Amino acid sequence: MDKSLYIVIPCYNEQEVLPITSGMFLEKLESLIAKGLCSEQSKILFVNDGSKDDTWQIIQNLAKSNDRFVGLTLSRNRGHQNALLAGLMWAKDRCDVTISIDCDGQDDVNAMDEFLKNYHEGCHVVYGVRSKRDTDTFFKRFTAEGFYKFMEMMGAQTVFNHADYRLMSKQALEGLAQFKEVNLFLRGLVPMVGYKSTAVYYERHERIAGESHYPFSKMLNLALNGITSLSVKPLRYITGLGFVMSLVSFVVVIYAVFTHFFGTTVTGWTSLVGIMGFIGGIQLLCLGIIGEYIGKIYSETKQRPRYIIEKTTVDDENK
Repeated sequence: MDKSLYIVIPCYNEQEVLPITSGMFLEKLESLIAKGLCSEQSKILFVNDGSKDDTWQIIQNLAKSNDRFVGLTLSRNRGHQNALLAGLMWAKDRCDVTISIDCDGQDDVNAMDEFLKNYHEGCHVVYGVRSKRDTDTFFKRFTAEGFYKFMEMMGAQTVFNHADYRLMSKQALEGLAQFKEVNLFLRGLVPMVGYKSTAVYYERHERIAGESHYPFSKMLNLALNGITSLSVKPLRYITGLGFVMSLVSFVVVIYAVFTHFFGTTVTGWTSLVGIMGFIGGIQLLCLGIIGEYIGKIYSETKQRPRYIIEKTTVDDENK
């Protein structure tokens, strides 16, 4: 098979897990080549996202030990989405198809066989979708599934239970390259690229070593970024809420005028203060949402680079 594959793996402070999972990825790539699913020119690309530990040193050592390994490091930490995009865009001009996967070994590498089979059958995008969440705690499962449902309710179209384990063809990557926004949410952008796609279901395992870099707070921030980057539905909800509150206020005014003419004394400072506090809270919430969108506009108009590649292991080879 003459189609070259790059397995793109973003890494941030992965010195504990990288020595273990790198062997898994290499074994899987050799297996895919042996089965004729990809060519001998296929590589494993590690993207160091400004790690503070020995991750980059490990990647350099891997590249020296086996030419299947390639690495690049960003000038500073830019976040998982930017690091992944950096790897995909770098690989785009060097291969026919990519598979992105996290470094922690939780995603089943054996699903790559089905990914590539679907690719050879004409699919440009193949999503890796978790078939179940039995390994998660109740809180993790509840918040993760709630994340996808909330995203859909807010108008951000994503693939349910899909993270960033996916195959993308060169044509799909070229389509993704046309999206220039700074505020990245690849789980929402990739479906917008279009092209023929399908899903492969797999079981996710426990993290092999180290600690997760996606606690609840980061998941919440990711959801907020995805919603405000892909949908204006929250602004429409604010408009609807404003209309409802105006209608309620109008009814209250009519009631006050009615009681005034009939001499009824209106009492209840507590309820009055409660209503004022409630309305004030809604106003601040709405201003916060609007401010989030304005902040996004501000960062987009700056047109700052989403990432800067400081160095690659290929540079070392050319010296």
